[in-house]
Amino acid sequence: MSRPPAIILAGGLSTRMGGGNKGLRLLAGETLLSRVIARMRPQCDLLALNANGHPDQFEDYDLPVIADGFGGFPGPLAGILAGMEWAAAQGMDCVVSVSVDTPFLPQDLVHRLREAKGRNGLAIAASEAPNGELRDHPTCGLWPVGLADDLHAALESGLHRTGQFAAAYDPGRAVFNSNPVDPFLNLNSPQDLADAARYL
Repeated sequence: MSRPPAIILAGGLSTRMGGGNKGLRLLAGETLLSRVIARMRPQCDLLALNANGHPDQFEDYDLPVIADGFGGFPGPLAGILAGMEWAAAQGMDCVVSVSVDTPFLPQDLVHRLREAKGRNGLAIAASEAPNGELRDHPTCGLWPVGLADDLHAALESGLHRTGQFAAAYDPGRAVFNSNPVDPFLNLNSPQDLADAARYL
């Protein structure tokens, strides 16, 4: 069985990081994008980047760069839709999405998402805090490309919450431990980058 392709979501405005492309920010000498690629490439046969703006800034990464099909930076759901459409064009029936600002992604993420998929074929990642509380991370998920039309309609209706869209399709959950650090920790500010460097 072939491994599903993955789309790295990097289409946002990075306002809390000070603007520019968040994926090109450095964490301990490597870009966030490089770190996410290193985590995902061994898990996927195909990898693409969802980013808006000029694709030349990513030419060193040797990835297809796919822009949102919706204007106005509508958020990660637009990137997931772009990933679905790209995966379908490759003849694939699903796509994994991850965010470019999550450099500690699990190395068995794709396998665990596939094992966890619900009755509609959708799975999202979740992490378990030391107190047992579960936290969903819906931008990190396994998405059937057959939901592309539904997602397009949802975006046209103004829906922007990834978790809200996923919840409508009874997703399975791949639950990961958060000790010593949440593997889905997302870095939104220069302070987050400094804290993550200490984790490393």
